[in-house]
Amino acid sequence: MTYDYLVVGAGLYGAVFAHEAKEAGKSVLVIDKRPNIAGNVYTEKIEGINVHKYGAHIFHTNNRKVWNYVNRFAEFNRFTNSPVANYHGELYSLPFNMYTFNKMWGVVTPEEAAAKIEEQKAAAGIKEPRNLEEQAISLVGTDIYEKLIKGYTEKQWGRPCTELPAFIIRRLPVRLTFDNNYFNALFQGIPIGGYTKMVANMLDGIEVRLNTDYLEDREGFDAMADRVIYTGPIDAYFNFSLGTLEYRSVRFENEVLDKPNFQGNAAVNYTDRETPWTRIIEHKWFEFGKDENGNDLPKTVISREYSSEWKPGDEPYYPVNDEKNGALYARYRELAQQEKKVVFGGRLGEYKYYDMDAVIDSALTMAEKELKA
Repeated sequence: MTYDYLVVGAGLYGAVFAHEAKEAGKSVLVIDKRPNIAGNVYTEKIEGINVHKYGAHIFHTNNRKVWNYVNRFAEFNRFTNSPVANYHGELYSLPFNMYTFNKMWGVVTPEEAAAKIEEQKAAAGIKEPRNLEEQAISLVGTDIYEKLIKGYTEKQWGRPCTELPAFIIRRLPVRLTFDNNYFNALFQGIPIGGYTKMVANMLDGIEVRLNTDYLEDREGFDAMADRVIYTGPIDAYFNFSLGTLEYRSVRFENEVLDKPNFQGNAAVNYTDRETPWTRIIEHKWFEFGKDENGNDLPKTVISREYSSEWKPGDEPYYPVNDEKNGALYARYRELAQQEKKVVFGGRLGEYKYYDMDAVIDSALTMAEKELKA
């Protein structure tokens, strides 16, 4: 049997495109080498808790079109992302706001907080930030940088902050208010029942084959469809012929605890350099500690996250968007543009860090262009 479209990858990008193609009357086959759909937003129910198996995902967007779209496939709760920073047992509010500034410096008013930041920025002599360290100090001062940014960031990226580009931290939320919402977004929440259920609704009525690796029989799969939507790693598609793109990866240690509450919050970041993990996620608090019927859950599931340098066989999470990797991706993109039958999309296909709303918007834009052609 031949299909109009073969979609490689059952994550958000692939699922959105597959749904749109089916709606347009096209025949679609979706394949994924994992044993499950939903890519990195996959959630698995453990002890009644929807556990985010590939790291915490909180949906947030200012894009009303995308928000309306995802609400066709799931009902979202009112979860607000308010992480806590733990520095050697001292707890601080994230995002950096008046609670953070009060605990750090004892200041009470926004004017006092702003003056303290300016004083520390001036003392550091920073005019035009050249790296992440200088950018962070210019945003929040030296004290907050040293306690709440430096150790966490160096664990996450495996490099000194002075060697990381300034743009990584330019969007850091800094507020002279008591607003504890990390995301500055109009719409935010978690799909009730988990992301896997949402993606399953997107793929309803579409043929999906799991445990199926496209790259193991590319010629055979290509012969099955008129067009291919490829969401895997772009360098793997070309058999790493130009070299290997770099990523940061994450390792998770999951634990089921026979207690109702471990840390009292969905996310606690460990910002000192000595603690080996970057953060602990307590999954039940994404859904207020209750099951879908509103019942309290007697147990809890936590995940410790350890950032690591990616190596073959690891899951690639964060593209290392430095000059060297950017130049290598540009060469791969030139090769991709010569592939007449294949469209490259998503986080791995475009070697780009995507928030969930951006990847959905990108898939919708591509589908609109592709399906009108």
